[in-house]
Amino acid sequence: MSFPYRYDLTEKARALRKNATPQENRLWYQFLRKYPLRFTRQKPIGSYIADFYCRKANLVIELDGGQHFEGGSREYDAERDSFLSGVGLMVLRFTNSQVNRNFPEVCEEIDRIARERAGRDASSPEENGPGSALE
Repeated sequence: MSFPYRYDLTEKARALRKNATPQENRLWYQFLRKYPLRFTRQKPIGSYIADFYCRKANLVIELDGGQHFEGGSREYDAERDSFLSGVGLMVLRFTNSQVNRNFPEVCEEIDRIARERAGRDASSPEENGPGSALE
């Protein structure tokens, strides 16, 4: 699935990668970075930036810190999830607390869903040429 690239979000996405939360860094460096299905971090999709995105599985992973439970954040997240679902993506949400306390279970859930949605065993190497990620 291809989305028009939002160049206006490039700097913001880069800043979010540079200032990732400890939980985002943990999930990335200890699990997703070398996962057999290619994930990208802070991926612009539409007018949103997904924490983690896997094109092969049409999967977005969001990590929610305390700010997601305040003010209008729940409404924003629901709006965003609706948009992402509307373009065929599944959104998996975990709290920072879940990543901190149940890291193996979070990784198992991501693995199970990514393999199901990719329609094959994620243990086999993925063909990731330069054009395989959304450009």
